[in-house]
Amino acid sequence: MSHSFPVRSGAAGLILLLAGCAVGPAYHPPTPADLGVPASWRDKTADEAVTPDDLSQWWRKLGDERLTALVDEALQHNPDFDSARAALRASRARLGVAEAGRLPSLSASVSVANSKSGNNAARDQYQAGFDAAWEPDVFGGQRAAVNAAKADTEGTAATLAQTRVSLAAEVARNYVQLRSLQARLEITRRNLASQQETRDLTGWRAQAGLTSELTVEQAAAALEQTRAQVPALESSLAAAENRLAILTGQVPGALHDRLSAAAPLPSLPAGLVIGIPADTLRQRPDVQAAERRLAAETARSGVAAANRYPSFRLSGSLGLEALTLSGLGDSGALNRSLLAGITAPLFDGGRLKQQAVIQSAVQDQALAAYRSTVLTALEDVENALANLSAQQQRLTALTAGAKAAVNAAELARQRYQAGITDYQTVLDTERSRLSLEDSRQSTEADLVLALVQLYKALGGGWSAPASTSTSVSGNPS
Repeated sequence: MSHSFPVRSGAAGLILLLAGCAVGPAYHPPTPADLGVPASWRDKTADEAVTPDDLSQWWRKLGDERLTALVDEALQHNPDFDSARAALRASRARLGVAEAGRLPSLSASVSVANSKSGNNAARDQYQAGFDAAWEPDVFGGQRAAVNAAKADTEGTAATLAQTRVSLAAEVARNYVQLRSLQARLEITRRNLASQQETRDLTGWRAQAGLTSELTVEQAAAALEQTRAQVPALESSLAAAENRLAILTGQVPGALHDRLSAAAPLPSLPAGLVIGIPADTLRQRPDVQAAERRLAAETARSGVAAANRYPSFRLSGSLGLEALTLSGLGDSGALNRSLLAGITAPLFDGGRLKQQAVIQSAVQDQALAAYRSTVLTALEDVENALANLSAQQQRLTALTAGAKAAVNAAELARQRYQAGITDYQTVLDTERSRLSLEDSRQSTEADLVLALVQLYKALGGGWSAPASTSTSVSGNPS
């Protein structure tokens, strides 16, 4: 039901009296203690105390200029990152629309009409004027809508930051894999050359009657088995190279000239500091995005609550109306009006009530999603720390094992040439050497990837704001 009436001091006073009577829940961001966040990490691999800015460009800590250049290119030209930036622009525009809804509207109009009725002569009618309207935000519904749009915009900004974090980590991961595959390919080719020499040696010994054709075939089989690994490694190498091209917004193959020459893996930094769990909640953009979604849904609960209360509208017009264009300047052509209206829901079958219930449930879902995101963030860091520690131990063992395998393979070959041992020993030691050298190289890459995983889990790759959240509420109290 709505009612409009000329504005008098009593109606205006009533509106002013009701102004500020906002309804809906007040929003207070959950604290780490509310979420049960521990004070320290279970895995004590790294030192503590770090500021978020320390991780803003973590890839530079790896000391590889090519990697740094690739990450910078990806952040400038990656299509997914461009899409996330566009989404942020759209979200900011929607915030502007919501803010504009709280302001009065003013429009101007000019018209001329020619009308004729029956045998009467045709006549012209000229009109010009201004119309103004304003809906006072008595119960805070418009304010809550603005707060929701603001939280949505902040959440979209956090999503953009998460895209940046993921993109930098993905570039680093593929770059490390590319360098690792190049090194493994070199190891395979080096072993292939050694096995070719052994194959030739067995052929000469067979011709001299010092060994059997079985030994020659065994050497040939081992040689071809190793040779078969080369195409698989080259295929994986091409895939990593092409993936890097796509990540940097280029066509496949565009980076071949830049990356075809083998280069060492990125180096690990001398020290590593990771901070306390609460730092992770402050640094990780996905956690911030989830918290902003919770704030937005809380504000929308305020909108749903305000919809159940009356709404007010003030409108007015000032215009000129005359039968001739020159007549618009006469004092008698002036028309003005000022109206106030109230619209109040009387019966809707419970629709508005159920919408409020729906929004309350959506708010609870957002809270559950936020808690889940926090728990996942803590899990990611703990897993990354455990993986980093495991890869360090594995690399130490494989480095020692690979060194011993190289010595064993050389000794076995020498003893075979001297006729002291059989060829099966040579085969076993060469297989062991190839396996251990390949595993050591893979683990060296896995150690760098574990560090990349940790940086990503900590939310590294962007600069966290000084304050992680802004209080957004449906109720300003």
